[in-house]
This record gives sequence, structure tokens and C-alpha cells, in this order.
Amino acid sequence: MRTYPTAPLIGIGVILLRGEHILLIRRGRPPGLGLWSLPGGKQELGETAEACARRELLEETGLTCGDLTLIAHADSIHPDADGRIKYHYTILDFAARYLSGEATPGDDVSEVVWATEEEFDRYELSEDVQRIIRKTISLAQT
Repeated sequence: MRTYPTAPLIGIGVILLRGEHILLIRRGRPPGLGLWSLPGGKQELGETAEACARRELLEETGLTCGDLTLIAHADSIHPDADGRIKYHYTILDFAARYLSGEATPGDDVSEVVWATEEEFDRYELSEDVQRIIRKTISLAQT
């Protein structure tokens, strides 16, 4: 159950690089409805983290990627008005380079965009997302 879980759920995110651009998606469902973020979603029972990253990327954007590198983690904890935990995800973020496909919104995504670091402000990305993207960019440049 995604809402009011009895333990944290594992979410997987993908920082997809194509030259100087990063793929961003706009969430089409809660949690985060309407917010810009990274493609990703809930890991399924029996699915490896890397398989989840590839599946979610393809389902949400129609894209495939090359090798995946675990970059960071983030905690996404959302209490309701009474203070009960409505959503709790531990998110593992992988970086990868674009391989193939045309970016189109799918699954629970309403929009997709390739953005440069200079354009991030217009998408109002969370501090965690910006931190993880900047870490990925820094590592990619070394």
C-alpha cells in the first residue's frame, strides 16, 4: 500500500544525461502532483534496483539508458494534516547517459523536458533533486 505504509517503500530515480541536458518530468499523480522532478517510481517485489530504474524510465518517458551508477539517496516523507505518515519513500538515485528513444510523457507523467542546469529555476525543483543533479553533473565532468 502506497498511502499510510507500515514501513518505508523504496523508490528509484534516474538522472538521465544527454550532453549538457538533464531529463525532467512533471508528476501526473500524487505524491508530488504537478511538480517537476526526475523520472522514477516504486520498486516492485523481486525487481532489482537497476531493473526498476530502467523500467520506470521507459514507462514514464519512452527512453532507454546506458550503464547505471548509484549516485545518491533521498528521503521523501509526507505527513498528513494530523501528522500521520501518508507517504514514506527512501529513494535511490541512479545516473545514466541517454541511449535511445524520443522523450514523451507516459504512465504517471504529464510532461517531459530536457533542461540545462541554467534552466532549473524555472522548474522549481526541490533542494534534494537539485543537490543530486548537481552531484551527477560534477561527477560527469571529472
